[in-house]
Amino acid sequence: MNIEQLIKSHDFSGTTIVMTGGTGVLGSEMATALVRSGADVAILARDPSRADAVKKRLERGPGRAILVRADVLSKESVHQAAAEIQTQLGRVHALINAAGGNVPGATTNPNQRFFDLPEDALKQVVDLNLLGTVVPCQVFGRLMAEDGRGNIINIASMAGFRPLTRTVAYSAAKAAVSNFTQWLAVHMTQEYSPEIRVNAIAPGFFHTRQNHFLLFDEKTGDLTPRGRSIIDHTPMRRFGNPEDLLGTLFWLLSPGAEFVTGTVVAVDGGFAAFSGV
Repeated sequence: MNIEQLIKSHDFSGTTIVMTGGTGVLGSEMATALVRSGADVAILARDPSRADAVKKRLERGPGRAILVRADVLSKESVHQAAAEIQTQLGRVHALINAAGGNVPGATTNPNQRFFDLPEDALKQVVDLNLLGTVVPCQVFGRLMAEDGRGNIINIASMAGFRPLTRTVAYSAAKAAVSNFTQWLAVHMTQEYSPEIRVNAIAPGFFHTRQNHFLLFDEKTGDLTPRGRSIIDHTPMRRFGNPEDLLGTLFWLLSPGAEFVTGTVVAVDGGFAAFSGV
């Protein structure tokens, strides 16, 4: 993808976008591209120091980026963040929920059976991915309902299309995010305004620090059997790069998608379309 052409073809000047998970691999790529397209981006972070690695990229402008401390699992915390964002940046036009992830403790393997997965690990993954999406939608969705306009984009997953082996809680939670996206799209349109759109992007297999231990052998650096299986079932024969999400993200944020709501867009190199034969 020619990122420079994409950025030049979209102008989000005057648009305020709130993003959760903006310090992660995928989220930081999206946040940086939006700032470079003129948007003002407020990144919610439980630990703002985690953004140190991306601060220089976010300062390139021409849009602004601010870091706001917030815990996406605490409605009170997100309410406080919303007040701060409105004070600094004004009206919120869009919300991108990119917070999420998996943990080894909620993943089966030859040494960790499903029956023995610890409850706290399962709860951690479900809460982060599902409630970590619902709570920001409650807080910022209320502002959009009051304003009669808005745009919410959730980050779902290919694991929500098809349950993946091993990732027990993650697959279930991401399936719930897709379902919630469709529910919220209908709810916001019917109860508040047809100018409030809710959609999701479902990335396929992207190489991030969260899934590195599943895709690559720690000792050799070679693909694990699971990583090889994914490549064999992805027609484009590669893992996704963070910038592969930008075209879909920009489209869903733009007027070109003004009749699109309640959809979950797969960005997966053809994985969902491939039957394996």
